[in-house]
Amino acid sequence: MPDEQQRRDFINEVWRRFEAVQDWAIANWPDRDKPLSTSDFVEARKEILALGLPRAQRVPAADAPEPEQGGPQYEEVTPAPWP
Repeated sequence: MPDEQQRRDFINEVWRRFEAVQDWAIANWPDRDKPLSTSDFVEARKEILALGLPRAQRVPAADAPEPEQGGPQYEEVTPAPWP
């Protein structure tokens, strides 16, 4: 089982690599009329930071009732539409 320092080192490395990919994506995005910005990557950053949390805290609690109990039939999980 990895210790806390190994976990932090891993998250830091993932973060560093993500920032590199984010910078590349922003610089190479082909649609200059609708450029990407760092705000387009907010949800991904949240997911990376959640890696350091215990699994019970990462999984969102199911507050909504099931569809057969009157809950939504479909839940949108896409963070933002791509142009």
